[in-house]
Amino acid sequence: MIEKSIYENYEIDFDDKISPTADDYIFIFNANRELYLDSDKKLPKSLDEFNVNFCLYIGKYNDQKAFVVNVESDESYYPLFEVYEFDHDLYHIAGKAVLVNDWYISHRFCGKCGTPTQLDEKDMMLKCPSCGQNHYPRIAPAIIVAIRKGDELLMAKHSYHEEIRYALIAGFVEPGESIEEAVHREVLEEVGVNIKNLEYKRSQSWPFPNSLMLGFTAEYDSGKIKVDGDEIVKAKWFKKEEIIRYPSDISISDWLVQDFIDSQS
Repeated sequence: MIEKSIYENYEIDFDDKISPTADDYIFIFNANRELYLDSDKKLPKSLDEFNVNFCLYIGKYNDQKAFVVNVESDESYYPLFEVYEFDHDLYHIAGKAVLVNDWYISHRFCGKCGTPTQLDEKDMMLKCPSCGQNHYPRIAPAIIVAIRKGDELLMAKHSYHEEIRYALIAGFVEPGESIEEAVHREVLEEVGVNIKNLEYKRSQSWPFPNSLMLGFTAEYDSGKIKVDGDEIVKAKWFKKEEIIRYPSDISISDWLVQDFIDSQS
């Protein structure tokens, strides 16, 4: 998990009338949200060979202009999961760029009346000149929680995880509920137990596709494990030496698991 702030080397700005030069950072994405890199795993220096859908200036990265570009291409580029494994810094800023890419694609036309939208002068927002609807970038808040009972950690087998055997309880925040309510609800729905002493730990941008992950720890309170049989097919308590680690440390899940292991030392 990347723990440094994105603002250590990035400054927000935006414009749809500026074009990139050879000194700029160009983040090119295809329809599968994959990042184009050259044979040396570097960003390209021009757009000459690409069929560009749009090009948007998104601010300064390492004191140079940065652009997100969406292209028409049948080629396979680099998935962001893979980018993380060989270049954390590139993944960090590319995670920002791909979210802007998704937003711009989704709101080039007003979802309310269908009119082509315009980039706002002050905010990173697409506005409709016809009906006045404003279209901001969207993120989906989600929770993830490490539940402890003495020297054991509750982990569950998710139906949609093929590679990961057991993981922490996680889920999306529903309309009308608080973050804390979401944690209690998800735990009760998925594994049938009640928790107490809920404590927020940290958050993480998760561009798969557009989540903000909010990480918590909690203690077991009551109830017997009963999985929902849909999202969760198995769940049990693990001592630290029984935990099989995730194949990558990209996510806040791995950080929370390591935090539990460290607390048992």
